[in-house]
Amino acid sequence: MSVLSEKFDGLLENSSWIRRMFEAGIELKKKHGADKVCDFSLGNPDLPPPPEVKDGLRELMDRAGEPFAFGYMPNCGFDWALQKLAVYLSAEQEVPLEAGDLMLGCGAAGCMNAFLRAVLNPGDEVICVAPFFVEYGAYVDNHGGTLKPVPARREDFGLDLPAMEKAVSPKTRGVIINSPNNPTGQIYSREELAGLAEILRRKSREHGRPVFLISDEPYRFLAYDGAVVPPVLPLYEYSVVLGSFSKNMSLPGERVGYLALPPNMPDKAKLRAGAILANRTLGFVNPPIVGQYLLKHALGKQVDLQIYAERRKAMAETLTEAGYEFLKPRGAFYFFPKAPGGDDKEFVRRLAEELVLAVPGSGFGMPGFFRLAFCVGEAEIRRALSGLTRARAACG
Repeated sequence: MSVLSEKFDGLLENSSWIRRMFEAGIELKKKHGADKVCDFSLGNPDLPPPPEVKDGLRELMDRAGEPFAFGYMPNCGFDWALQKLAVYLSAEQEVPLEAGDLMLGCGAAGCMNAFLRAVLNPGDEVICVAPFFVEYGAYVDNHGGTLKPVPARREDFGLDLPAMEKAVSPKTRGVIINSPNNPTGQIYSREELAGLAEILRRKSREHGRPVFLISDEPYRFLAYDGAVVPPVLPLYEYSVVLGSFSKNMSLPGERVGYLALPPNMPDKAKLRAGAILANRTLGFVNPPIVGQYLLKHALGKQVDLQIYAERRKAMAETLTEAGYEFLKPRGAFYFFPKAPGGDDKEFVRRLAEELVLAVPGSGFGMPGFFRLAFCVGEAEIRRALSGLTRARAACG
């Protein structure tokens, strides 16, 4: 006799491997000591926020005694915050954006849920590129839809455009992309994105309703070796950009993110109004006040990218020395090597015996690989060499 619904009982049983390994790490650290465990399970940035974040907190503290200092605001956020964000995103997305093109919400995840609530009918499908952030499935399911993964090219994790075109059906309402990608670190090229946009434009006409291109961009800031993350808003009139400040400002616990629509989107005002209504009726109500004041002072600032570049180098050297096959990530802070022996779940279990925590690729919709998050200190990355070497020898 379960206290949960049948659906949620199943979701709990198959809950995110990321969180499962993170929680396993907590227990291992209690048992063996934190300095003995190499935890690469969770993308929880350890770098301090930019110093300008303190300025935002000081201003809010100074205003804390005023009436309505923490009161309600428009459901899409303060107008001054939207205007400031519009200037910032206009440069980043290479299109002229205004406050009326944006909505602030409770993180990119909250904004994605609000958007999906506004556009999905029961039975609609949303395509994503596998491997993918596992909770996309839950976000789509929340609003009566079905997630339909399409595997990336295995040789380089790029977009398989013919496969994606084949997957689009009259039920398709959107396509989610994530670039730089979690977990592969791949950055999709402008040519790939333009090709995808043309497919969706053609399919939208064919099926008589828009197929949205939903670009989830929390790692946009983090690209290496001169790589450029192309913007999608100039490429497709039914594109939607979702972003947050969890990674670039090290603020994952302060849930503030945004939704941006292209200036030339047909019925843009109606779609934005629908997303804002969904933001309210889903219970998010409005974006956090604290986060908006942090953006007021720190927008455009970010953590020290050179530190992540050095950690990427250290992880590549460690995996190479331990004998793994992998593609060096072009962005984000993850490696996605092949699992020795092919069984990613068994390999991750074996790694945990060596006090090295990773996440199996099965948790991202691509078995046979495993994910390592390198948002930890370089010493911890180097210390993992012996455990990685022993685990590979045992399973390889």
